[in-house]
Amino acid sequence: MILTAKKNDYNATSIQVLEGLEAVRKRPGMYIGSTSERGLHHLVWEIVDNAIDEALAGFCNKIEVIITKNNEIIVKDNGRGIPVGVHKKTGVSTVETVFTTLHAGGKFDNGSYKVSGGLHGVGASVVNGLSKYLEVIVYTDNKTYFQRFINGGKVEAPLREVGITKETGTEVLFKPDDTIFTETTNFNYQVIKTRLRQLAFLNKGLTIIVSDQRDATEKTETFLYEGGIREYVEFLNDKFEPLKHEIIYGESENQDIVSEIALQYNDGEESQILSFCNNINTPEGGTHEDGFRLALVRELNNYAKEHKMLKSSEESFLPEDVREGLVAIVSIKHPDPQYEGQTKTKLGNSEVRKILSNVTGKILNKFLMENPSEAKIIINKVLLSLSARVAAKKARETVITSRKNPLQFSILPGKLADCSSNNPEKTEVFLVEGDSAGGTAKLGRRREFQAILPLKGKILNVEKAYFAKVFADQEVKNLIISLGCGIGNQFDISKLRYHKVIIMTDADADGAHIRTLLLTFFYRFMRPLLDAGHIYIAKPPLFKFQVGKSIKYAYNEEELEQLKEESPNKNYSIQRYKGLGEMNALQLWETTMDPEHRVVARISVDDAAEADEVFETFMGKSVNSRREFIQENAKYVRDIDV
Repeated sequence: MILTAKKNDYNATSIQVLEGLEAVRKRPGMYIGSTSERGLHHLVWEIVDNAIDEALAGFCNKIEVIITKNNEIIVKDNGRGIPVGVHKKTGVSTVETVFTTLHAGGKFDNGSYKVSGGLHGVGASVVNGLSKYLEVIVYTDNKTYFQRFINGGKVEAPLREVGITKETGTEVLFKPDDTIFTETTNFNYQVIKTRLRQLAFLNKGLTIIVSDQRDATEKTETFLYEGGIREYVEFLNDKFEPLKHEIIYGESENQDIVSEIALQYNDGEESQILSFCNNINTPEGGTHEDGFRLALVRELNNYAKEHKMLKSSEESFLPEDVREGLVAIVSIKHPDPQYEGQTKTKLGNSEVRKILSNVTGKILNKFLMENPSEAKIIINKVLLSLSARVAAKKARETVITSRKNPLQFSILPGKLADCSSNNPEKTEVFLVEGDSAGGTAKLGRRREFQAILPLKGKILNVEKAYFAKVFADQEVKNLIISLGCGIGNQFDISKLRYHKVIIMTDADADGAHIRTLLLTFFYRFMRPLLDAGHIYIAKPPLFKFQVGKSIKYAYNEEELEQLKEESPNKNYSIQRYKGLGEMNALQLWETTMDPEHRVVARISVDDAAEADEVFETFMGKSVNSRREFIQENAKYVRDIDV
């Protein structure tokens, strides 16, 4: 049915003009991505990015970030300070212009900043527009200036001089607006600390101090890395056993583009290549990372062939061989970066590929020629990877998938209770903890579109396992065959047999562990499934609340208390579910499997670098890193049953 409107319903009054920062408050997601915890922290990054731009320009060597007792954020730098004179276009101070006008800033003037980060130059004004109040102090020309904004960027009073000083720089204090950030306004110290430490690594010689004043004992940490990204590689490799070779490092400037690379191999199998442009992480890579990868394969192949380290002239290293066990940072500073899409996740400048390929090639070639013993260690590591790849290929050939139909032979796992529909967009598979719960799920499902794959015990922790061992694990093999889209470099998302892959485990510690093992597997071997939003977590209820024949379910303690309060009859019974197996098939369908009533969470990976570090911390070999993380973050735990 087509809905029609009256002709005179659409007139001049239908067109809204949002003035000042109204557009930001009306559609905050357009400017900061979301109003979730991630969007909340994006406010911090925007103000910090402005301070970093001063450091990139050579005018700032110290930045302080403070979480106050009132959960406000203060960002202070010792740069030049925002200009305080009257802006010729707006007729008000430049400070007020910067904080109240979208796309007003020095990064649009090539004379002010040679390179800059930030989100399209809207940072300061967007933060102001989404804050309950914001205060800015500018130290410049031996004077101190102050201005305050309230209620989403409204000017409380014009910029005024408030004192004298010998300092220079800018200090910004803001309090997020809880009517915008309804999910949370509580800043996570660990998230802020991790990002600021990364910025310190990427800007050698820059001191960044982060403090949290909310606890009885103030927490303060200082980051200063004179070695820059060399120390970043060392830090990332701390969780592994690095090979006995020094960190390979080089820096170069070409066509006003400054390039830095640092790399080192470890004894593991996973690679961690992080790329950045103007301090912004590019998780999807781009031309700078392409150039680095091309040179890496080329130079290691050339060295191995020249020194007759390969079995034959026909044998060559492939990209996956040279990446195994590699930790590398690729960082460039570009005066005019071009990104693919609005999210700045992939660099698109075509000239950068050749520049990085040449720079990386020269650095690698020089190192290999000048350090033959260390070169041999690296080549032997890559040779081992090549052998493992050949062995894995043979193992992988047994992992063949096909959709059941009368004309094809099926080797789907016997444990898989498949659905009857052949349309992946309408089907879903439940990965169920244990054969008992799997049996109940099979009885409760709707066979037309729901498949069930019971998993026996806990699957292999792929973060600690060697590649060939992954393929030897029967539960992992069943999972790969059932999904049908392959694995690793052979992955083809178009062959995915179910567009919803739902992890369904008990609401206890063992269930949480199994979920984490499965998510680790998907992240390391089927990452596109997470990126495309195909992975879900089912949330079974924790309690059954019964009054007479009336049954309701509660998914947490708060919901249970609400049911108690709402019940006029106090003669109720409560059952605490310890596992999925305690529910019968009908109850499991009604609470956890019925698309009309169930609660499921879609899993996404927004920050690949941070996610990579978290998976390695929790699931890797370093016990100390895991202990430290838990001790620092225990207070942030919420909804522990989920």
